[in-house]
Amino acid sequence: MDVYVVLLGAVLLPDLALSFKGGCLTGRGQKSFPSQETAMKECHLYSDASCCFANFTEELVSPVTKVENTKWDVCQQLSDRCETYMKRVECFYQCSPQAAHWMNPSYTAGFLNVPICVNFCDSWYDACKDDLTCAKNWLTDFKWDNDGNHCQHDCVPYSKMYTDGTDMCQSMWGPSFSPSSSEGRCLRMDDQDDTVLSHILCPSSSSKSAASVQEEPCHQSSLILDEISPDQEIWDSLLVSSLFAIVSKLAKWTEYVAYLAG
Repeated sequence: MDVYVVLLGAVLLPDLALSFKGGCLTGRGQKSFPSQETAMKECHLYSDASCCFANFTEELVSPVTKVENTKWDVCQQLSDRCETYMKRVECFYQCSPQAAHWMNPSYTAGFLNVPICVNFCDSWYDACKDDLTCAKNWLTDFKWDNDGNHCQHDCVPYSKMYTDGTDMCQSMWGPSFSPSSSEGRCLRMDDQDDTVLSHILCPSSSSKSAASVQEEPCHQSSLILDEISPDQEIWDSLLVSSLFAIVSKLAKWTEYVAYLAG
Protein backbone atom coordinates (compact mmCIF):
# COMPACT_ATOMS: atom_id res chain seq x y z
CA MET A 1 0.00 0.00 0.00
CA ASP A 2 2.79 2.43 0.93
CA VAL A 3 4.63 1.71 -2.32
CA TYR A 4 1.42 2.37 -4.27
CA VAL A 5 0.92 5.73 -2.54
CA VAL A 6 4.52 6.74 -3.25
CA LEU A 7 4.22 5.80 -6.92
CA LEU A 8 0.87 7.57 -7.25
CA GLY A 9 2.33 10.66 -5.60
CA ALA A 10 5.30 10.62 -7.97
CA VAL A 11 2.91 10.66 -10.91
CA LEU A 12 0.49 13.27 -9.56
CA LEU A 13 2.75 15.81 -7.88
CA PRO A 14 4.29 17.28 -11.04
CA ASP A 15 0.84 17.81 -12.51
CA LEU A 16 -0.50 19.18 -9.24
CA ALA A 17 2.34 21.67 -9.02
CA LEU A 18 1.78 22.73 -12.62
CA SER A 19 -1.95 23.14 -12.01
CA PHE A 20 -1.19 25.73 -9.33
CA LYS A 21 1.24 27.60 -11.60
CA GLY A 22 -1.14 27.53 -14.52
CA GLY A 23 -1.33 25.17 -17.42
CA CYS A 24 -3.83 24.46 -20.15
CA LEU A 25 -7.48 23.62 -20.43
CA THR A 26 -8.19 20.14 -21.72
CA GLY A 27 -9.78 20.99 -25.05
CA ARG A 28 -9.47 18.57 -27.94
CA GLY A 29 -6.78 20.55 -29.75
CA GLN A 30 -4.97 22.01 -26.76
CA LYS A 31 -1.63 20.99 -25.32
CA SER A 32 -1.12 19.48 -21.91
CA PHE A 33 1.38 22.22 -21.07
CA PRO A 34 2.15 25.60 -22.64
CA SER A 35 5.18 25.93 -24.88
CA GLN A 36 6.54 28.34 -27.45
CA GLU A 37 4.96 28.61 -30.89
CA THR A 38 6.92 30.56 -33.49
CA ALA A 39 4.61 30.27 -36.50
CA MET A 40 1.28 31.54 -35.17
CA LYS A 41 -0.93 33.36 -37.68
CA GLU A 42 -2.96 34.99 -34.89
CA CYS A 43 -2.93 35.03 -31.06
CA HIS A 44 0.66 36.29 -31.05
CA LEU A 45 0.18 37.51 -27.47
CA TYR A 46 0.58 33.90 -26.31
CA SER A 47 3.38 32.76 -28.64
CA ASP A 48 6.00 32.48 -25.86
CA ALA A 49 3.85 30.10 -23.82
CA SER A 50 0.91 28.86 -25.84
CA CYS A 51 -1.67 26.21 -25.02
CA CYS A 52 -2.69 26.00 -28.67
CA PHE A 53 -0.70 24.78 -31.63
CA ALA A 54 0.23 27.22 -34.38
CA ASN A 55 -1.92 25.44 -36.95
CA PHE A 56 -5.06 26.22 -34.92
CA THR A 57 -4.52 29.96 -35.46
CA GLU A 58 -4.92 29.49 -39.20
CA GLU A 59 -8.65 29.26 -38.49
CA LEU A 60 -8.55 32.81 -37.14
CA VAL A 61 -7.11 34.44 -40.23
CA SER A 62 -9.59 37.01 -41.55
CA PRO A 63 -12.23 36.66 -42.72
CA VAL A 64 -13.13 34.08 -40.07
CA THR A 65 -16.02 31.83 -41.04
CA LYS A 66 -15.73 28.84 -38.72
CA VAL A 67 -13.63 28.05 -35.63
CA GLU A 68 -13.51 24.34 -34.90
CA ASN A 69 -17.20 23.44 -35.17
CA THR A 70 -18.65 26.90 -34.56
CA LYS A 71 -19.69 29.10 -37.49
CA TRP A 72 -19.07 32.77 -36.84
CA ASP A 73 -20.89 33.80 -40.03
CA VAL A 74 -24.08 31.91 -39.27
CA CYS A 75 -26.07 35.14 -39.85
CA GLN A 76 -23.56 37.13 -41.88
CA GLN A 77 -19.83 37.78 -42.09
CA LEU A 78 -18.74 39.63 -38.96
CA SER A 79 -17.50 43.18 -39.30
CA ASP A 80 -13.76 43.71 -38.92
CA ARG A 81 -14.16 45.42 -35.52
CA CYS A 82 -16.42 42.72 -34.13
CA GLU A 83 -14.20 39.96 -35.46
CA THR A 84 -11.17 41.52 -33.75
CA TYR A 85 -12.80 41.25 -30.33
CA MET A 86 -14.10 37.76 -31.01
CA LYS A 87 -10.54 36.76 -31.88
CA ARG A 88 -9.18 38.18 -28.61
CA VAL A 89 -11.65 36.10 -26.62
CA GLU A 90 -11.04 32.98 -28.71
CA CYS A 91 -7.27 33.35 -28.43
CA PHE A 92 -7.56 33.62 -24.64
CA TYR A 93 -9.72 30.51 -24.49
CA GLN A 94 -7.66 28.38 -26.85
CA CYS A 95 -4.11 29.61 -26.32
CA SER A 96 -3.65 31.40 -22.99
CA PRO A 97 -2.06 29.47 -20.12
CA GLN A 98 -3.86 31.90 -17.81
CA ALA A 99 -7.27 30.46 -18.68
CA ALA A 100 -6.60 27.27 -16.70
CA HIS A 101 -6.66 29.25 -13.46
CA TRP A 102 -10.45 29.29 -13.92
CA MET A 103 -10.89 25.75 -15.22
CA ASN A 104 -14.48 24.60 -14.93
CA PRO A 105 -14.49 21.55 -12.60
CA SER A 106 -17.54 20.16 -14.40
CA TYR A 107 -16.05 20.65 -17.87
CA THR A 108 -12.28 20.95 -17.85
CA ALA A 109 -12.11 22.00 -21.50
CA GLY A 110 -13.83 25.24 -20.48
CA PHE A 111 -13.45 27.93 -17.86
CA LEU A 112 -15.79 29.41 -15.29
CA ASN A 113 -16.28 32.98 -14.00
CA VAL A 114 -13.16 34.51 -15.54
CA PRO A 115 -13.08 38.13 -14.25
CA ILE A 116 -13.40 40.16 -17.45
CA CYS A 117 -13.29 43.95 -17.33
CA VAL A 118 -16.61 45.72 -17.86
CA ASN A 119 -14.94 48.36 -20.05
CA PHE A 120 -13.63 45.55 -22.28
CA CYS A 121 -17.17 44.15 -22.48
CA ASP A 122 -18.48 47.60 -23.39
CA SER A 123 -15.89 48.02 -26.15
CA TRP A 124 -16.64 44.52 -27.46
CA TYR A 125 -20.36 45.29 -27.47
CA ASP A 126 -19.81 48.61 -29.25
CA ALA A 127 -17.73 46.85 -31.91
CA CYS A 128 -20.42 44.21 -32.54
CA LYS A 129 -23.66 46.12 -31.89
CA ASP A 130 -24.58 46.39 -35.58
CA ASP A 131 -23.57 42.81 -36.45
CA LEU A 132 -26.17 40.05 -36.49
CA THR A 133 -26.63 37.00 -34.29
CA CYS A 134 -29.44 34.51 -33.70
CA ALA A 135 -28.30 33.13 -30.33
CA LYS A 136 -27.90 34.89 -27.00
CA ASN A 137 -26.01 31.99 -25.42
CA TRP A 138 -23.72 30.50 -28.06
CA LEU A 139 -23.29 27.34 -26.01
CA THR A 140 -26.97 26.41 -25.71
CA ASP A 141 -29.16 28.44 -28.09
CA PHE A 142 -27.97 27.06 -31.42
CA LYS A 143 -29.07 23.82 -33.01
CA TRP A 144 -25.98 21.64 -33.36
CA ASP A 145 -25.16 18.81 -35.74
CA ASN A 146 -22.09 17.41 -37.49
CA ASP A 147 -21.96 20.52 -39.67
CA GLY A 148 -21.81 22.83 -36.66
CA ASN A 149 -24.22 25.42 -35.32
CA HIS A 150 -27.49 26.54 -36.95
CA CYS A 151 -29.97 29.26 -36.07
CA GLN A 152 -33.15 28.37 -34.24
CA HIS A 153 -34.35 31.99 -34.13
CA ASP A 154 -34.23 35.04 -36.36
CA CYS A 155 -31.01 36.98 -36.81
CA VAL A 156 -31.08 40.31 -34.99
CA PRO A 157 -28.45 42.97 -34.21
CA TYR A 158 -26.29 42.39 -31.16
CA SER A 159 -27.75 45.64 -29.80
CA LYS A 160 -31.18 43.96 -29.77
CA MET A 161 -29.98 40.59 -28.49
CA TYR A 162 -27.95 42.08 -25.60
CA THR A 163 -28.77 45.03 -23.36
CA ASP A 164 -25.18 46.18 -23.02
CA GLY A 165 -21.61 44.91 -22.74
CA THR A 166 -22.15 43.38 -19.32
CA ASP A 167 -25.18 41.44 -20.55
CA MET A 168 -23.19 40.20 -23.56
CA CYS A 169 -20.21 39.03 -21.48
CA GLN A 170 -22.52 37.30 -19.01
CA SER A 171 -24.61 35.61 -21.69
CA MET A 172 -22.73 34.80 -24.89
CA TRP A 173 -20.54 32.05 -23.42
CA GLY A 174 -22.77 31.06 -20.51
CA PRO A 175 -21.06 31.29 -17.11
CA SER A 176 -17.57 31.49 -18.64
CA PHE A 177 -17.09 35.17 -17.80
CA SER A 178 -17.89 37.31 -14.79
CA PRO A 179 -17.81 41.05 -15.65
CA SER A 180 -15.91 43.12 -13.11
CA SER A 181 -15.42 46.87 -12.65
CA SER A 182 -12.43 46.34 -10.35
CA GLU A 183 -9.61 47.89 -12.35
CA GLY A 184 -6.37 45.99 -11.96
CA ARG A 185 -8.24 42.82 -10.98
CA CYS A 186 -9.95 41.92 -14.24
CA LEU A 187 -8.71 40.76 -17.63
CA ARG A 188 -8.82 42.51 -21.00
CA MET A 189 -7.19 39.79 -23.11
CA ASP A 190 -4.15 41.98 -23.75
CA ASP A 191 -0.50 42.29 -22.76
CA GLN A 192 -1.39 43.67 -19.32
CA ASP A 193 -3.09 40.48 -18.20
CA ASP A 194 0.10 38.94 -16.78
CA THR A 195 0.48 41.87 -14.39
CA VAL A 196 -3.20 41.83 -13.51
CA LEU A 197 -3.08 38.10 -12.89
CA SER A 198 -0.42 38.54 -10.21
CA HIS A 199 -2.78 40.93 -8.38
CA ILE A 200 -5.75 38.59 -8.73
CA LEU A 201 -3.84 35.56 -7.46
CA CYS A 202 -1.88 37.48 -4.84
CA PRO A 203 -3.94 40.41 -3.51
CA SER A 204 -1.15 41.58 -1.17
CA SER A 205 1.05 42.30 -4.19
CA SER A 206 -1.03 45.38 -5.08
CA SER A 207 0.27 47.14 -1.99
CA LYS A 208 3.92 46.39 -2.79
CA SER A 209 6.26 48.26 -5.04
CA ALA A 210 6.94 46.91 -8.51
CA ALA A 211 10.48 46.00 -7.45
CA SER A 212 9.35 44.01 -4.45
CA VAL A 213 6.78 42.15 -6.52
CA GLN A 214 9.50 41.19 -8.98
CA GLU A 215 11.75 40.03 -6.17
CA GLU A 216 8.96 38.07 -4.50
CA PRO A 217 6.80 36.61 -7.27
CA CYS A 218 3.28 35.72 -6.35
CA HIS A 219 2.45 32.02 -6.13
CA GLN A 220 -1.11 30.83 -6.51
CA SER A 221 -0.51 28.16 -3.88
CA SER A 222 0.02 30.90 -1.26
CA LEU A 223 -3.33 32.43 -2.16
CA ILE A 224 -5.01 29.07 -1.90
CA LEU A 225 -3.74 28.50 1.62
CA ASP A 226 -4.01 32.05 2.95
CA GLU A 227 -7.12 33.39 1.28
CA ILE A 228 -9.66 30.68 0.57
CA SER A 229 -9.06 27.92 3.08
CA PRO A 230 -11.56 29.50 5.57
CA ASP A 231 -14.32 28.95 3.01
CA GLN A 232 -14.68 25.21 2.82
CA GLU A 233 -17.06 25.33 -0.14
CA ILE A 234 -14.56 27.24 -2.28
CA TRP A 235 -11.73 24.98 -1.15
CA ASP A 236 -13.75 21.90 -2.09
CA SER A 237 -14.51 23.38 -5.49
CA LEU A 238 -10.84 24.13 -6.09
CA LEU A 239 -9.85 20.63 -5.02
CA VAL A 240 -12.38 19.05 -7.38
CA SER A 241 -11.14 21.29 -10.20
CA SER A 242 -7.53 20.29 -9.53
CA LEU A 243 -8.41 16.59 -9.42
CA PHE A 244 -10.28 16.85 -12.72
CA ALA A 245 -7.27 18.59 -14.23
CA ILE A 246 -4.90 15.92 -12.93
CA VAL A 247 -6.99 13.04 -14.25
CA SER A 248 -7.30 14.73 -17.65
CA LYS A 249 -3.58 15.43 -17.87
CA LEU A 250 -2.63 11.90 -16.86
CA ALA A 251 -4.33 10.75 -20.05
CA LYS A 252 -1.71 12.77 -21.93
CA TRP A 253 1.29 11.50 -19.97
CA THR A 254 3.21 10.59 -23.10
CA GLU A 255 2.98 14.18 -24.31
CA TYR A 256 4.24 15.38 -20.92
CA VAL A 257 7.32 13.18 -21.17
CA ALA A 258 7.99 14.50 -24.68
CA TYR A 259 7.55 18.04 -23.38
CA LEU A 260 10.15 17.52 -20.66
CA ALA A 261 12.56 15.86 -23.07
CA GLY A 262 12.27 18.82 -25.41
